[in-house]
Amino acid sequence: MSALTPAFLLGLLDDAAIFPPGNAPLAQAVADHAAYLRSAYAGAVGPLVVRTADLAQVGDVDVAVVTGLDEVHTAFAAAGSRLRSVEVALPASAAAGEVRSLASLGVEVCVEVPRDDRAEAVLAELAVAGLRAKFRTGGPRGDLYPSEAELASAITTAVAFGVPFKATAGLHHAVRRTDPGTGFEEHGFLNLLVATGRALDGATASDVEAALAARDEAAVATAVLALGPAVRDAFRSFGTCSISEPLADLARLDLLPHAWREGAA
Repeated sequence: MSALTPAFLLGLLDDAAIFPPGNAPLAQAVADHAAYLRSAYAGAVGPLVVRTADLAQVGDVDVAVVTGLDEVHTAFAAAGSRLRSVEVALPASAAAGEVRSLASLGVEVCVEVPRDDRAEAVLAELAVAGLRAKFRTGGPRGDLYPSEAELASAITTAVAFGVPFKATAGLHHAVRRTDPGTGFEEHGFLNLLVATGRALDGATASDVEAALAARDEAAVATAVLALGPAVRDAFRSFGTCSISEPLADLARLDLLPHAWREGAA
């Protein structure tokens, strides 16, 4: 990790280039990922996020594998020493307790928390099993974006249970905004950092919700700089189909080292 990397950015950006809306060809994603790891901002870049079927074509690169509950062991065996983490989606029929079987893998496991009445029970099981959560924060349809209240509840519950989490999808910009093309209400990844900090400080769910809803870019940026290291112990990373896009936002907000700027713009 580069000494130039701000603490709040260390390993924050999981490289999910092959997933929507980026949909990069796998070979291009692998080549781009290698370039990111040679850049000044390499310390901000996490693993390449792939599917189990992609593993034979990615070469010797650290990966996070997205897979189903019934395919976890296949992914684990296929990835070998390249495996940084497994990201597991629970089928609609799965009971919360089924996540406990994943604790035996011996690697980082992130379980996507369903947006239904199983959510709190799943988080409780993840706490018992020592696993991590994954929150979906957007997608190609408006209904895939949780409201500020729903996401605040998820973050507050995860923090209360001591469950670290990552986020995925929809975090295209640093600060909350309305997408001018789609009209979707997009969460900002800096807002999530601030909201996590508030939850760790014991704030109410409504205060955490207010942090997610904030649109004043300067105020959000200032709040991020005041966060302690415990925030990143809780909010581990987020998947992004573009590494340059979040860095460009951070450069505009004057949150990047000047040595990064040419490559991040």
